[in-house]
Amino acid sequence: MRFLTIPTDGAPAARSPMERAARALGARMQPRAGALVVVGYGDGPAEHRRIVETVAFADASHVGVLELQTPPARSRALVDAVAAVAPDATLEAGVASRAQDAWWCSMTPGRALVVGAASVLEPLRTALDTPPVRVTDLSAGHAALVVAGPLAREVIARFCALDLRPSRTPVHACRPGSIARTGGMVIREAEDRYLLLFGAAYGAYLWSVVADAAEHLGGGPVGLDALDALDAVTPYA
Repeated sequence: MRFLTIPTDGAPAARSPMERAARALGARMQPRAGALVVVGYGDGPAEHRRIVETVAFADASHVGVLELQTPPARSRALVDAVAAVAPDATLEAGVASRAQDAWWCSMTPGRALVVGAASVLEPLRTALDTPPVRVTDLSAGHAALVVAGPLAREVIARFCALDLRPSRTPVHACRPGSIARTGGMVIREAEDRYLLLFGAAYGAYLWSVVADAAEHLGGGPVGLDALDALDAVTPYA
């Protein structure tokens, strides 16, 4: 499981598998939309500099993932269902299309992933879950990290086998493949910003890998407040 459920201000909150590592570095946590997230590390200017000058990484494990599937012979039904719910979404192989405050990623003609905040995904799940389209919530099995800054691609290249050169992975591309020898997917959200999705069981491991790579280039962790202040393109704020 990705999260433990705990009482926070009288309501349950989801907790990331990377929370312990973040707290060890002084993370300040807040509940947002049902999840306990890292909003900062106590030094806003330093976090800002990491994103602007070197590289920063942030736990985004409260990001949700929906899997949309149809039988191979009914793949057109998936395109039609998505068009009815998110007219601006494009189901194109290798593309992360931005619509309805979520990322829409076509994996095969009959399979797509939708990535976004739980508050965004819940109404989408209800609207899309109509035969022959089958919707499965994969959120509990995933964790996520955002890597941002001018050295973001160099950091990821130290542990990821995917070709993230701009000519091969332009902005708004999605690339499934190996991330630190585990299965995952990378979405290039902006020029210097990447969302890494991977199995929740590898959360602590991926944190250590990314932290080590970032530290060698003068980077470090940041909270979601620092990311939100610089980039409004987030599916999980």
